Amino acid sequence: MKGPLFYAKILLFGEYGIIKDSKGLSIPYNFYRGALRFPEGKATSEQQQSHQHLIDFFNHLKTLDAALVSFDWEHMHTDMQNGMYFDSSIPQGYGVGSSGALVASVYDRYATEKITVLENLTKPKLQHLKSIFASMESFFHGKSSGLDPLNSYLSLPILIHSKDHIQTTGIPSQNTSGKGAVFLLDTQQIGETAPMVDIFLKNMRQEAFQHMIKNEFIQYSDACVEDFLSGNFSDLFTHVRKLSNLVLQNFKPMIPKEFQGLWAKGLETEDYYLKLCGSGGGGFILGFTKDFKKAQAALADHRLEVVYHF
Repeated sequence: MKGPLFYAKILLFGEYGIIKDSKGLSIPYNFYRGALRFPEGKATSEQQQSHQHLIDFFNHLKTLDAALVSFDWEHMHTDMQNGMYFDSSIPQGYGVGSSGALVASVYDRYATEKITVLENLTKPKLQHLKSIFASMESFFHGKSSGLDPLNSYLSLPILIHSKDHIQTTGIPSQNTSGKGAVFLLDTQQIGETAPMVDIFLKNMRQEAFQHMIKNEFIQYSDACVEDFLSGNFSDLFTHVRKLSNLVLQNFKPMIPKEFQGLWAKGLETEDYYLKLCGSGGGGFILGFTKDFKKAQAALADHRLEVVYHF
């Protein structure tokens, strides 16, 4: 791929909780990436499809408030005449930010007066970028927090304190010779964000569910963020286990049926713990293990990708 590359992202912690102002931690994942490109020779059907998708997206961008973000339409028009498409290895509907990488690449190429990664990224600048990206990405999801494109654009871990307070952060260095790992488990199913969020918001109307989110889910999720950032992996596993169990009990529609048994088995054997990667319903599931070889053996029938070693 030529031109600037924009990476996938993984929301390590904070799924659903960040809707209710919990903490969250999102990290770039450079195994998957995308870039704007031009076809070499005759465009393939895949490239033509992506090109058409870009045309629809650019039409959406024309409806945005110019006071929030403005674009170089002439440059965009010329590129579209030359058949531009988005060349991406990021799987769609997998919770790893395929639309976020596209939004980031379009902003990077066409935004006038853009905020660059080289600037001093103050809190107001980050919030402004997040608002721009939310309005751009709303084309794909109906409503967007703007976090996925922000993560892809900055290519830095982002710590979410609340909807109105985010910052870039550092994470502990990986220990590539360590036995422990955070990994992705491929469900080989496409998940859709909007229906899953709808289920969550309907459940939030129930007092018992609200209580569980406020007094358990957010508490465990916030603790996981703090444990991970401080490199306190023994406490991290205590809290991930509690979080995994809570999700299994209360978020069943977000876990594909055939993975609910595997989820329970991890809690029983303690060889691994599973949690949602994004909104769930398919795509990837996140796994945490103290011993990746054990987890591999227990999940031998499934495709795993290591995200982080410790």
